[in-house]
Amino acid sequence: MSETQDLTFERVFASPSLDGPSPRQAKLSPDGRFLTLLRNRDDDRERYDLWAFDREQGDWRMLVDSESLSSGRELSEDEKMQRERARVGNLKGIINYEWTADGQGILVPLDGDLYLAGLDRQATRLTDTEESELNPKLSSESNFVSFVRDRQLWVGKIGEEAQPVTPKEGDTIRWGEAEFVAQEEMGRLTGYWWNPDDTRIAVQRTDESPVGIVTRAAIGATGTKVFDQRYPVAGSANAIVELFVMDPDGGDKVKVDLTAGMDPEYYDVSQPHDIYLARVDWAPDGRLFVQRQNREQTVLDLLEVDPATGESNILLIEYAASENYWVNLSDDYKFLKDGSFLWWSERDGFAHLYRSFQGMRFTADDNVDPAKVGTRLPIVPTTQQLTSGNWVVTKLVGVDQDAGRVFYTGTSAQDPLEQHVYSAALDGSVSPIRLTETGFTHSASMDKGGKTLLITRSSHSQPTQSYLADQDGQRLAWVEENALDAGHPYTPYLASHRPAQFGTIKAADGETDLYYKMVTPEMEPGKSYPVFYYHYSGPGPQVVTRGWDGALQQAVVDAGYIWFELDNRGSANRGVAFEQPLYRAMGSVEVDDQRAGAEFLKTLDYVDGDKIALYGWSYGGYMTLKQMQADPGLYAAGISGAPVTKWELYDTHYTERYMGDPNTVPEAYQAASAIPDATKISDPLLLIHGMADDNVVFENSSELISVLQEGNVPFEMMLYPGYTHRVSGENISPHMWNTIFRFLESNAVTPPE
Repeated sequence: MSETQDLTFERVFASPSLDGPSPRQAKLSPDGRFLTLLRNRDDDRERYDLWAFDREQGDWRMLVDSESLSSGRELSEDEKMQRERARVGNLKGIINYEWTADGQGILVPLDGDLYLAGLDRQATRLTDTEESELNPKLSSESNFVSFVRDRQLWVGKIGEEAQPVTPKEGDTIRWGEAEFVAQEEMGRLTGYWWNPDDTRIAVQRTDESPVGIVTRAAIGATGTKVFDQRYPVAGSANAIVELFVMDPDGGDKVKVDLTAGMDPEYYDVSQPHDIYLARVDWAPDGRLFVQRQNREQTVLDLLEVDPATGESNILLIEYAASENYWVNLSDDYKFLKDGSFLWWSERDGFAHLYRSFQGMRFTADDNVDPAKVGTRLPIVPTTQQLTSGNWVVTKLVGVDQDAGRVFYTGTSAQDPLEQHVYSAALDGSVSPIRLTETGFTHSASMDKGGKTLLITRSSHSQPTQSYLADQDGQRLAWVEENALDAGHPYTPYLASHRPAQFGTIKAADGETDLYYKMVTPEMEPGKSYPVFYYHYSGPGPQVVTRGWDGALQQAVVDAGYIWFELDNRGSANRGVAFEQPLYRAMGSVEVDDQRAGAEFLKTLDYVDGDKIALYGWSYGGYMTLKQMQADPGLYAAGISGAPVTKWELYDTHYTERYMGDPNTVPEAYQAASAIPDATKISDPLLLIHGMADDNVVFENSSELISVLQEGNVPFEMMLYPGYTHRVSGENISPHMWNTIFRFLESNAVTPPE
């Protein structure tokens, strides 16, 4: 293989991965001796096996070979959809696992059944059924194994057969499962929680009967399956969610009061069930806590629950940090042994950590009008702010309660494109200390005691690495060095690897800095080059970082294109004021800011301003349509993948968070829709969609197709039978990307001769 050989899309998506090994779900055993992780195979980049590193012996061993243990049984539709919502629908083999409390075994789900693996590489089968065991867990002390099967919660002592502990109540009642919007939008994938001593379980009961039925056709290559899916579109009824606390055998069941202290200014007290059960947690001392969110997502209440009676009271109220804003959910909180707790909040305009010693209100107290949401108020005496500044905490990593230290990841005021690991004092007495090296962006996790860090890092020139570190960030051992040495799969392509350039331009408001990334091919003086303008643009993801982005963009650059991406206002990790402009205004400020990006590109003498092609998927696909409608002629072509075209077709929790209720603000939805102005698209358009998509349902594209056809607007499309929102695979991915570049070539969006 020549050192100067360009990347092909076939090689980008082939095995072994050009990123090198991509370990997942690294965990330390309870005693800290073993580090376990899921490692993908060289001959199948999407199949994962369970490996363990013995920190005493210094060697690796495969604990579970997923291929040899596999039954090959097809997963149930429920498990397939859960995997899609967890964004692991393309993975095979082992996708999750759990250590026993004594560190002597590991619960391993595989092909819908459960196994208990030992450190001796032997595995005992716990279940053998045609149905899938969903959401399997070990109880806190590992006396029981639990799972959901056929809409019921099942529990059994280890080594004994599990039995259902909740009743079977029909097709619309589910026990122990997170409802659709919790899985898809709230980051909550479970519907039951064990208490610390294995004596009680908090269990969700979901009544889906109020939720409208969407008939979803999963169009496959050799046939079509039709699913009557309960899908809560924006403005429609959600599932009714209740919470119960019960014994492991299902007895002594009490219902949790989820209505306590509802403020009628924020809740519809005539429909107290119209809420979101955001989070459920047991504290170390056995107290139960529930996070309740109102339908509008402008307030979040932390309830303290008496597990014996189900009675609850409000411990904390979190309001939206600004007018015309929402409350972002987080997993970055922790209940401590002394009864206090750590809490993540955007109350001062940026995401930071607080320590609370008793109930309080984050944005109002007895002396301030609660209607003045978003005003910056002094910290109340019962709360201590541990971090502050014009930057954000992105994750609470761990706490060493004995040493009084908290560990977290965050950006910095100087550079929001890198994330680092920091430590701070739990009592606020010591300023935060950065523990990781600049030039990389990092993520991290810790053992339960907060003693050892597992740090993952990458840069634009270094694929993802991971290592164990002490509390000062000093590396103890590589978990995966992933060095670009002679044996690395990407090494043959290093000669053509092009560095990234980062910079800022002004947003359409003329004031706000927007960060961009650009990767240019080897350019000849006097020549100008086409741009492959990648964008997501919606709320949530931060696209522009200094981390490794994989070989795909290098393949695009090798083909002679400039890769460009820009984070507009509304994207994450820049604070409340940066995100807020999207409120009830999707498809507006993003279009303006991305236009500014295109206009910036046209000022560069090495850019062919007549050859700027847009590409986006999901929200990015939606944005391709909105940008082409708003600015005919500005872009040479657009590729729209799996676009939302009408927000009335998307789900309640995501859509209403940003857009409000379509029944009360229909004008906002009309303005945001990509349908009314579809016929204004005059530049070449390629539409792509998976025909079994259960997230952005195919109706989004079919309505657009009809409007374009009825309006006699030419366009091209590529549809993928059997594929969901994730159109990917070793053969399908090259097909899609080759299709994209044939489309660009046919429309003369090509590099100079």
